[in-house]
Amino acid sequence: MTTDREPQLASRVLMIRPARFESNPLTAQSNRFQGKTDLAPEALQAAALKEFDGLVDALRGAGIDVVVVDDTPEPHTPDSIFPNNWISLHADGRLVLYPMEAENRRTERRTDIIEYLHDELGLLVTDIVDLTAHENSGHYLEGTGSMVLDRTNRIAYACLSSRTHLDPLGDFAQRMNYRAVTFDAVDSDDVPIYHTNVLMNVGEKLAVICDAAIPRRDQRAAVLAQLQETGHDVISLSYAQLEAFAGNMLELRNDQGERVVAMSQQAYESLNAEQLAKLRANGRIITVPIDTIEMSAGGSVRCMLAEVHLPDA
Repeated sequence: MTTDREPQLASRVLMIRPARFESNPLTAQSNRFQGKTDLAPEALQAAALKEFDGLVDALRGAGIDVVVVDDTPEPHTPDSIFPNNWISLHADGRLVLYPMEAENRRTERRTDIIEYLHDELGLLVTDIVDLTAHENSGHYLEGTGSMVLDRTNRIAYACLSSRTHLDPLGDFAQRMNYRAVTFDAVDSDDVPIYHTNVLMNVGEKLAVICDAAIPRRDQRAAVLAQLQETGHDVISLSYAQLEAFAGNMLELRNDQGERVVAMSQQAYESLNAEQLAKLRANGRIITVPIDTIEMSAGGSVRCMLAEVHLPDA
């Protein structure tokens, strides 16, 4: 196990350019945010591709190093645009592969992408921590969707759901030297929230969270106390802002050393003046409209970004 402190913010992200994007029928039961568009498959793919390229351009324009890898038409991976669910990449050279609930998401895991990061980009890969065997017992942990990592303080925040189970979470925590802070979270209809990164994000000094989504007072108090103990200024989100994907933002660091907060246009427009003032004081905000991706697949900007913390070889 490592005890090294890791920087919270990445300056490089991995993104997967979709080939056959659509709302995944195998994830619809647990993700109430998806399936809200009736576009035909060709139109859906075209719209998602335009939104994807717009996000890439905005990130690069803000000084973020974006590694883009094309998805392949076969096997069909409708959610490949969300790579942070199958892989996380760490500053000590380790990468983690995660167990996924939907069978058609498991083929998103591609060894050629790992080889590309090492062989073509010259990044150090010291070890692969493979948690995928948990799929055999029906236990899942979908990467930095299931967990919101405070990398510097080695804390993994996780709301339990059909996609986030204690066994693989404990395995991750032990092998990666993290402490898990677990809780239950529900939407405004009291339905469990499928991924933790829908309701919260932890940056370097600022955290956002829809704490109203944590119904148990003791769990809510414990999460907020932990965020405050680690020195985070907390922005509390409403349910309406959660449903606009305001919790699904990601803080990065650009090539000038500045903090950059990336979020969708819908998320940005849901925030009030006081919240935006705090975010602007913290760093530069970049926004892009990705309405098709959000409505169809039920994920937003943070889901599309796998932070690359791997060092140079």
